Amino acid sequence: MIYPVSPQQLFELKSRFPVIDVRSPGEYAMGHIPGAVNLPLFNDQERAEVGTRYKRAGRDAAFLIGLDFVGVKMSGFVKKLQSICQGKPNEVVVHCWRGGMRSGSMAWLFSSAGYKVHLLEGGYKAYRAYIRAESGIGAPMIVLGGMTGSGKTGILNELKKMGQQVIDLEGLAHNKGSVFGYLGQIEQPTNEQFENNLYDEWVKLDHSKPVWLEDESRSVGAVGIPGPFFDRMKQQSMILIQVPHEIRVERLIVEYAGFDKKMLIDALTKIAQPIGGLAYKEAVVAIEEDRFAPAISLVLGYYDKTYLKALKKFSNRSVFEIETNTGDVCQNAKLVLPVADKIISQLTH
Repeated sequence: MIYPVSPQQLFELKSRFPVIDVRSPGEYAMGHIPGAVNLPLFNDQERAEVGTRYKRAGRDAAFLIGLDFVGVKMSGFVKKLQSICQGKPNEVVVHCWRGGMRSGSMAWLFSSAGYKVHLLEGGYKAYRAYIRAESGIGAPMIVLGGMTGSGKTGILNELKKMGQQVIDLEGLAHNKGSVFGYLGQIEQPTNEQFENNLYDEWVKLDHSKPVWLEDESRSVGAVGIPGPFFDRMKQQSMILIQVPHEIRVERLIVEYAGFDKKMLIDALTKIAQPIGGLAYKEAVVAIEEDRFAPAISLVLGYYDKTYLKALKKFSNRSVFEIETNTGDVCQNAKLVLPVADKIISQLTH
């Protein structure tokens, strides 16, 4: 049997049954539902040929060449599905791009093979529209801000250990946010995949409780926070932790001094113009001479100004400042918790 399901219903089903993405490998690589298995009806070349035939000769001609490609693969599709579902119920979710012929054909095949099939209405396109609209809705956010080197990610990790709900935007993006943020990270996901992964984290949370996030610019490396999510984040109250400059320098030395000097200088070159020619040259010389503290201080001068400018841009939000004299992330996590309780209390009264 084949049962249509909405994008909203998908999230309950995908925790129980395999999601089969029948789009081409190229489409899947650009972005897919987290956890979905790619079982393509057409490979990339076949999909291109079907598309070309459709444009030149019409729907019927494209349908026939599609049958030629698929006919010899049908038993293989069922065998692969059997392997995917081994030890699980014979029940799957199937989708293509728009919920059209590709997913409909595979749903028919799998149903004929004895599987209960949930067919995603509107396909991946409808899923994408749904998650962008719903991202960030339903739970109060607490945003943790602070200058570069304040240890915000470390504080969030400590808060998570304490039982708080946290979404690590930089972790999902595989980038720490600055021009040096890619160092030591695996390759960033596509922007589409980043958005998918972000919503997948969001929907798993208990929306009756607050969600902690790090204050970010719209772009985190090469990926961007979805517009609706970013707008909601910037409307939330923020806890701004003020960490002394020298402590931030020490933290950044630990984080970055171990990287290859050429990589550091290549990254620094990306902000050579905004930090100024003289400051850039001084920072390069300092890196080459293993004098990381003055190099980092010069870079922080630029990032601190940029951050303060961003704070003024979103000045309509409530900001709760906390001064600390330590870089210990555990102690600083304990400092911010009472302020968070105050924010939540204000939201609920």
